[in-house]
Amino acid sequence: MAAGHAVEVWAVILFALIAANLPFINERLFIVGPRRAPKAFGWRVLELLLMAALTFGVGVLLESSIGQRQPQKWEFFAAAGCLFVTFAFPGFIWRYLRRSALRESAGG
Repeated sequence: MAAGHAVEVWAVILFALIAANLPFINERLFIVGPRRAPKAFGWRVLELLLMAALTFGVGVLLESSIGQRQPQKWEFFAAAGCLFVTFAFPGFIWRYLRRSALRESAGG
């Protein structure tokens, strides 16, 4: 990989990190839709899947702009999906574990 392409790689990683946590820190449907308070877990999972697809699309576009796009098999998508879910872990912890603990300590 050329040194000039490192910026594109880090841009996709940063985009994935932000996109993976958006469903857990935002109460709007699909980030711009109507506000749901509290938003159901199913909506958050659906948004997470759509954000993963969007991130893969951004990665494909950047890879195509760098040069020839490499064909990927299912192993790549399985590993990338696991990485995306791992990136979503801080948002999940904040939404479901940390905020619940804060509410319990404030109420009790």
